[in-house]
Amino acid sequence: MSDKQNNKIKRVGILRGGAGRHYATSLQKGGEVISHIFENLKDKYKPVDIFIDKNHIWHCGGVPINPGDLINKIDIAWNVAHPSLSSILDSLSIPHISTPAFSSTLENSKELLREHMRKIGLEMPRSIVLPVYQKDFDGPRERYAIKKAKEVFEKFSSPWIVKSFTEDSNMAIHLAKTFPELVNAIEDGAKHEKSILVEEFIAGKVASVHTIPKYRGEDIYTFPLGNSFGNFSAGEKEILSHVAKDLHRHIGAKHYLKSDFVLNSHGRVYLLQIESIPDLKSDSHFSQVCESVGVKMHHVVEHILEQA
Repeated sequence: MSDKQNNKIKRVGILRGGAGRHYATSLQKGGEVISHIFENLKDKYKPVDIFIDKNHIWHCGGVPINPGDLINKIDIAWNVAHPSLSSILDSLSIPHISTPAFSSTLENSKELLREHMRKIGLEMPRSIVLPVYQKDFDGPRERYAIKKAKEVFEKFSSPWIVKSFTEDSNMAIHLAKTFPELVNAIEDGAKHEKSILVEEFIAGKVASVHTIPKYRGEDIYTFPLGNSFGNFSAGEKEILSHVAKDLHRHIGAKHYLKSDFVLNSHGRVYLLQIESIPDLKSDSHFSQVCESVGVKMHHVVEHILEQA
């Protein structure tokens, strides 16, 4: 390949939207990827917005297109819409950054993730999802919070973390230590007409570990602990790094993984959640951990694009 071809600006199609409950999140994440590439990597990459509406109609530059048209419009794809779309990109021989379907399923289902983590001996806090109140199933509205609090209490004991299962900035995140506090927290969720996630609260030190494959000469590179609460010893940091690498390999994360952990007072590690798309906002914890090892976030994003 000639130097001229090597220096050619590559078109990156960011697939976002699509049908499903993560539609709004996909639009937001895709917008962040577009902005980040435009602001930091435009000398090498040109972002192309590929919007998929709720009716599964694809758009490029605001104009409806057939998916097959992408082959003439982009060189690489970054799919933040739905993992299933990766099969279309594969059929067109377009290199792409996508979350593998299996990893995506685990990311979006705590029950499946918990079940799978048992196979590698990694624990997760117990949890229960309370669907949005429905009179036909849940009985009188005024008894709903008490009824659901009893269900939680029978499954696992206090303290509990109670929050909206869907993104709702109007609903507070509650730490309930008593049964009346649990009732009040569930009532807050019911009032906002949202599903509610009640999770066992594990006291301990909390940290996020970001992992990237094939970076700085390592098979799986782990950044220093980010988003941490508590002082971690060198040994504890090493333990979390090791667990994060194993987790990255075990779930088949392809381009990036963020793993949130809590280390309790007995040294036991619990997994809280995973995320497969980096937070590219300028003040994100991912940005901070990149800075901590002497690189800018866009350097890592460029590495991810190069690995596609």
